[in-house]
Amino acid sequence: MNLNKFLPMTETTYYIMLSLINALHGYGIMQQVETLSKGNVKIAPGTMYGALENLKKQKLIRLVPEESEKRRKVYQLTDLGRQVLQLEFTRMQNLINISKELLEGTTLS
Repeated sequence: MNLNKFLPMTETTYYIMLSLINALHGYGIMQQVETLSKGNVKIAPGTMYGALENLKKQKLIRLVPEESEKRRKVYQLTDLGRQVLQLEFTRMQNLINISKELLEGTTLS
């Protein structure tokens, strides 16, 4: 499967997926995204649940069955989601390295 079809991610999607390395419910995801982004990214409930549905359809996240029978739905990254998140991290790291070389005149190995 060509994982590059999932890239590039939006900043919001990246933070949501990063938040779901450990299982969380919707409100927990919203809080985690705000914490991880140091308050720079705040997700409205409608935006977040739309993103979660999209990520579920793409099989990048899943509902945690035993937890989701309770009042709150709990989500977690799938193995595919972890692979895609790692790929996006590597893509961004490459952008940073190239930018650093050009902007600071340094060479990274």
